Amino acid sequence: MTTAATKARRVAVIGGGPGGLYAAALLKRLAPEREITLWERNAPDDTFGFGVVLSDETLGGIESADPEVYAALGRELVRWDDIDVVHRGRTLRSGGHGFAALGRHRLLELLHERCRALGVDLRFRTAAPPAAELAGSYDLVVAADGIHSRTRDSHRDAFRTGIATHRCRYIWLAADLALDAFRFEIAETEHGIMQLHAYPFGPRTATVIVEMREEVWRRAGFDRHDERTSIEQCGKYFGDLLRGSTLRSNHSAWTAFRTVVNEHWSHGNTVLIGDAAHTAHFSIGSGTKLAVEDALALAGHLEGARDLAGALRAYEEERRPAVESTQRAARASLEWFEDLAGHVDRTPHRFAFDLLTRSRRVTHDNLRLRDAGFVAAVEDEAGIPPGTPPMFTPFRLRGLTLRNRVVVSPMDMYSATDGTPGDFHLVHLGARALGGAGLVMTEMVCVSAQGRITPGCAGLYAPEHEEAWRRITGFVHERAPGTAIGVQLGHSGRKGSTRLMWDGIDQPLPDGNWPLVAASPLPYRPGVSQTPHALTAGELAGTREQFVRSAEAADRAGFDLLELHCAHGYLLSGFLSPLTNHRDDAYGGDLAGRLRYPLEVFDAVRAVWPAHKPMTVRISATDWAPGGTTGDDAVVIAGAFAEHGADAVDVSAGQVVPDERPAYGRSYQAPFADRIRQEAGVPVIAVGAISSWDDVNSLILAGRTDLCALARPHLYDPNWTLHAAAEQGYEGPGALWPVPYRAGSRRPPTGRGT
Repeated sequence: MTTAATKARRVAVIGGGPGGLYAAALLKRLAPEREITLWERNAPDDTFGFGVVLSDETLGGIESADPEVYAALGRELVRWDDIDVVHRGRTLRSGGHGFAALGRHRLLELLHERCRALGVDLRFRTAAPPAAELAGSYDLVVAADGIHSRTRDSHRDAFRTGIATHRCRYIWLAADLALDAFRFEIAETEHGIMQLHAYPFGPRTATVIVEMREEVWRRAGFDRHDERTSIEQCGKYFGDLLRGSTLRSNHSAWTAFRTVVNEHWSHGNTVLIGDAAHTAHFSIGSGTKLAVEDALALAGHLEGARDLAGALRAYEEERRPAVESTQRAARASLEWFEDLAGHVDRTPHRFAFDLLTRSRRVTHDNLRLRDAGFVAAVEDEAGIPPGTPPMFTPFRLRGLTLRNRVVVSPMDMYSATDGTPGDFHLVHLGARALGGAGLVMTEMVCVSAQGRITPGCAGLYAPEHEEAWRRITGFVHERAPGTAIGVQLGHSGRKGSTRLMWDGIDQPLPDGNWPLVAASPLPYRPGVSQTPHALTAGELAGTREQFVRSAEAADRAGFDLLELHCAHGYLLSGFLSPLTNHRDDAYGGDLAGRLRYPLEVFDAVRAVWPAHKPMTVRISATDWAPGGTTGDDAVVIAGAFAEHGADAVDVSAGQVVPDERPAYGRSYQAPFADRIRQEAGVPVIAVGAISSWDDVNSLILAGRTDLCALARPHLYDPNWTLHAAAEQGYEGPGALWPVPYRAGSRRPPTGRGT
């Protein structure tokens, strides 16, 4: 039975934006006896911005919760399906997307009318009393007071608020334009790149947002312009779109977008909704959508829970996953526009495809469903044969041509005996070679016994190791022709002498530990890990020679490609990061000094590795920690290895220090690969939560990477690549089934059909 506390009979709503108004209306509609008071410090006809975009999903929720509001909205909405991308004077249109919008002012009017009809007490031009005061006299306080929420800031420690300010400035404007598509337009000016986002919210009215990097904004003089001059200048930069129409403002000011997150969305009987709780960049059109969906969820849970605390907890549990997913997509979109200069030199269709798939929510496959002709034009421009998914196009590295773009990523198996790979490795790597990937990589193969992570790590420092690896490469070459096999050479550094992963990751051995070496005498986990010995000049030379001997053995063992492991906090990575390299000799200090030893090792290995065989390097593009390696550093590091002869850079991230704070998400490391590919001009391998063939196709076709390395999907399904081909109906040379398996090259029928 719903209690009076859950009913929240006296409700205070702070903030008269769409989220606050809709929450008030829903709560009153569901329980007419409620006393609901809403405070808004501005006048009822004051609003910021112009148009509001709502998704079909959001509209469906409104229809179920309040048919009257839905019907009123339906009479006002303008709908369209297309997106125009204007790139260097050429407009490319993609259809099938589906948008609905209306003026923000009209949306507020409709919600005002609904609230008044239901009996909500609306108090405009009135600042709300402090939330703490309201919490004492009301059963529930709904804080819908926006990105600058005073409620949230007054209880910042309770909500555990985090706010990140980003690198672009933008201004929200409008124009009398009859647009029939969402429009993205790029202006390459003498000051730098500016971008415009525009969409209709009425038959002849459009929202226009102008955005640019902070440094471009300053060079263009916008930091010194008043509002009128700013608007005039924006009109000049995007005159082709305006066609004589005048831009206008509505309390418009240049600002930098801020991403708001809160670890907790409620405190006592006060709850956050909308921008007070979370923000998502406007380039994916989610602010009002999220606020309205918050209101829907909050009202629903207040009706269904036994007590107020349970209702607020259930509200957050429902909404947080969806919000965090939206914020990840919004951040990917925001960062794409921040780094726009690295994308504009793509060919027109690939640029447009890159833009449309920037948030990772639109992909190659679903864009093809929306507009097959557009995707076909992108593939044609990229030189992809008709009927061939991008992932099944070949790629050449020196004398090695990979038949497709799929790499089985290095995965430590911890199943070797004294460094010798056995039957497990033959079956593990052999199965994945039979499974169709273009390149299968070994786990990190250690160059010495001291360089192992665990006693179960594989090596290439003894004759029996070489013989065992030759058995594996021989199987791959004989039974999986067309699949290449590569070896990843590395040294554990300060992360060595630990237990097998499943026995206690990063935990020292209970006995039999061996001494560790590193760039500096810094333990990986202070108080837990062994403190390593800082390598001396003589030891540096000796370790370099170990890499050389292992490389020579790898060639004799029949490997097609060699990768030098300079990532994840292992020995060579430890030299690159300022967090782990505190040396005061030639191998420390600035980035050039920290690069010196890894480059010396690379040069020595490249000198003995056959000239026709490719060599790659894996790096951590960021340490995900303050003071560590940054994306800017990664471009320099990748460029240095490329200058020394690296054929590709395998772009991973993190695992350098234990207190890292990764920004996880789908394909979350791919932007680092993209940036390195564009700025360092070297082929890249993208890695990190790439899990579907649709992701691989999207990344390849957009030009963000050359190869995609997948780990866990290949643990789940050794035949992942062949199954990806079957699911896409592809039967070409990029995915050849082994002769004994050809009878299974089509998906088995399902169900009980006869």
